[in-house]
This record gives sequence, structure tokens and C-alpha cells, in this order.
Amino acid sequence: MALTCSLASVATDLLVVGVAPDALETTLDSLPDAFRAALIEAAEADSFRGKVGSTASYATFGQITAPRLLLVGIGDGSTASLRRAAGQAGYAARARGAEKVALAVPSADATSADALWESFWEGNYRFDKYKAEDARKAPTSQLEVLLDAEPSQVSQAVRIGQDLARDLVSEPAAVIYPESLADVATGIAGLDVDVWDMERLQAAGMGGIVAVGQGSSRPPCLIHMVWKPEGTPRRRIALVGKGVTFDAGGLSIKPTAGMLTMRCDMAGSAAVIGAMRAIADLQPDVEVHGIIGAAENMLGGNAFKLGDVLSMYNGKTVEVHNTDAEGRLCLADCLALASELEVDAVVDVATLTGACVVALGTDYSGLFTRDDAFASTLQGHANDGGEQLWRLPLPDAYKDLLKAEWGTIKNLGGRYAGASTAALFLSEFVDGPTWAHIDIVGPSFHDKTHQHWAAGGTGVMVSTLTRWAIS
Repeated sequence: MALTCSLASVATDLLVVGVAPDALETTLDSLPDAFRAALIEAAEADSFRGKVGSTASYATFGQITAPRLLLVGIGDGSTASLRRAAGQAGYAARARGAEKVALAVPSADATSADALWESFWEGNYRFDKYKAEDARKAPTSQLEVLLDAEPSQVSQAVRIGQDLARDLVSEPAAVIYPESLADVATGIAGLDVDVWDMERLQAAGMGGIVAVGQGSSRPPCLIHMVWKPEGTPRRRIALVGKGVTFDAGGLSIKPTAGMLTMRCDMAGSAAVIGAMRAIADLQPDVEVHGIIGAAENMLGGNAFKLGDVLSMYNGKTVEVHNTDAEGRLCLADCLALASELEVDAVVDVATLTGACVVALGTDYSGLFTRDDAFASTLQGHANDGGEQLWRLPLPDAYKDLLKAEWGTIKNLGGRYAGASTAALFLSEFVDGPTWAHIDIVGPSFHDKTHQHWAAGGTGVMVSTLTRWAIS
């Protein structure tokens, strides 16, 4: 795919050029000879070799139209490598305060336009509203990808939804709590939103959400968002998100280090809200329900206790063995409600288990489902959106680990296979629709810069959920 213009004549604040290993000279062949030679010499002196994620920045001293040029390594040129390179470019552009950026990857084709565009904005994002004003870096206001292809409507909607999700996850728990989270949902144009308060939750028998939230002075709620197209929908689906807006662990209290970033424990709900925001923009011919169980898991005098037996929305009872295994209790009531809606398929998203991040690290989300075709579908949409899913086992044999003495099931399976037993617990509350659970605890939040991600929320799974919903 040819670039839309010569690199030398691009009018922009920052010109970003993607370079493959050993391809620097050919990539820069449209630059003036003397400047190109000096640039190659400087890049070699800086050991820039085109490795994916590497960057080198140079002033152009009036030799070309752009005042500064940034080289980014694209490695093997795969879509994953292009995404990382574009993300690095976005991060560098924000660091320099570049208002207008042009991104040129001569080896890319039109199918790469969305990947480059989406990933640039991932890297360009910052959550710095609480920093001193002089410490903030303004975001880039204009990006031009120098290919004869424009970013799709899907990419543009995903970016808006992803930024919303990242803001929600990064906000302190004093700002985002069950009621304010519901306010964000109700403010999304095009959606019908129904918020269940504590009284309604109790009357409906949603013992999981009620128990988790009852120890906080801020009451829990259930948020039910609905997108309905005109006419008969082609399909009906549900997205379910864990909305624990702060997790102190309840009476099974977390240590300080484990509690410090627990504002991120509502990242599943943020992904659902972000996806519903994108879906409302894209207006697919699919009916989509977004359901969130929102609560603070605190230690008030009315907090739920170890040994409690909770009556859940679908009539099953849960014996509490750890109050820090609370997210699954909120999700269970939401999944039971989703099952009542006669949807075709349900995906729940949650920062559910430390076991998942131990298994997969910070770059992969864990996928659990018994449906091979559904797993393949979700993994395909994740690949399209640059998000990484890894399927983990859901063996019925492990259900024995959840056997309870007093209730139908207990909320903790023990030391081993914690991510799988948590998913098995959730499966007890799905009746009818095809179901998948995605554990996003690893990639949902970074407490420091990671690759092209700034510290804070990442908005992971907004892209995957949106692409699945509209497909």
C-alpha cells in the first residue's frame, strides 16, 4: 500500500515513521538525500534497529515540512507488532505534547488502518486530571494515518467507549461508587436504563449483591442498560459486568498493598458501560442488555460474615467462606437475571481472581466457556481488536471443590485452580443461553507504565465486546 504523500511534505507537528529491521534506508527514500543520510547515521548511533516497540526521535531542522520525526520499530510487521508500534507512537506524541500527528507505515495495507488508529489512541491516553495543571500533557487533537483508508466507524466508536471505561476505572472510589456509576450509565444517549435500588434488590431476592454491599454506607444497586434496534432484532445478547467499585475485602480484609488499587475492581462494569456506549453509537440490529451488579465491599457493622448462607436470585444458596470472593456473588445474581431475559448468549467480564493473573500475567485475559465455537468467535473478535484472550479449563470434576456443608454451593474453591473454580461457581447461575466468562484481572489496570499503556485503567474488552455485539 503506497503512502498518500511523500514523507518530506507532510504538514504535521510530529511525523511518525514505522521501520522494519534492516529497512531504514528504503523506508526513508522519499526524504532529501543529505537529510536521509544524516538520519540513518544518527539512528545507527542510537542503536535503532527497527525492533518492535523501539523508538528514536529527531529534530528535522527545516529539511522537511514536519519539525520533528519519530522512528518506531515495527518488527515483523504483523498486526500485533503494528499495534504495539502505533501505541508507542501515541505515548511518545502525548509525552511531547504534539497536537497534530501523522503516522506512516510504508509496509502496512488498508486492513491495518483500524489497528494503527486504535492503538495510537491507546498510547496517547492519560488520566491526569488530578495532577497539577503544569504537569499535564495535552492529548493529540488530530491523527492522520497516511494510508488510502480511513478508520472504520467501529474503531471510532470503540475509542470513545474505551476512553470512557479507562476514565471510570482510573477515578478514585470517592468519585465512582454504585450510585455515581449508575449515573454514568443513565447518561448514555440511546439506551434504556433501569436502576434497581437496595429495596428492590432485597425484594427480588438478589442476596449476592445485597450481601456484598450491605457493609458500606453507600448502598448497592443493579444497573440494567438496554439497546433495542428498530424492528425485530436479529439476535439478543447480554453483557454482564462486575461492578465492585471498591474492594476492601470485607471482613476477610485485604492488606494495604492489596487494597491500594482496588478502585479498579469495577473494570468489568466499565468494560460493559464502554461497550454499551459504543453499541449505542453503532446502532446494530441486535438487542443488547448490559447488566451490572454495583457494590462497595466494606467492613461496616452490617457487613456480611463468613459462614453466612445467602439466598440468590435463582433460588440457590451460597455458603460464604471468604468475603473477599465477593465479585462472583454480584455476578451470580446478574447472570441469573440475564438468563431470565431469554437472550441467545451471555458474556460476563470481571476482575475476578488473582489466580488468573498468576497463570496468564498482565497481558492476557482468561476465557472460560464450554462452547468451542463460541470460544473461537470471541477469540477472533479479540484478535481483531488487539486484545489477548487465552482459554482456560472449565472441568466439571472441579465442582467438588465447591461443595458446601450448609448451602447449595460455597463461594470459594480452595487454593488450586482458583480461576477455574470461580468460573464454575458462575456457571451455576446461567440457565439457557450460551455463556462465556472473561477474567480480566491481569490487563485491566496497570499501576505503572506498561509497554504503550499509561498507568491506570486500560478499557480492556470494550473492543472485543463491541465487535462481538455488532457482528
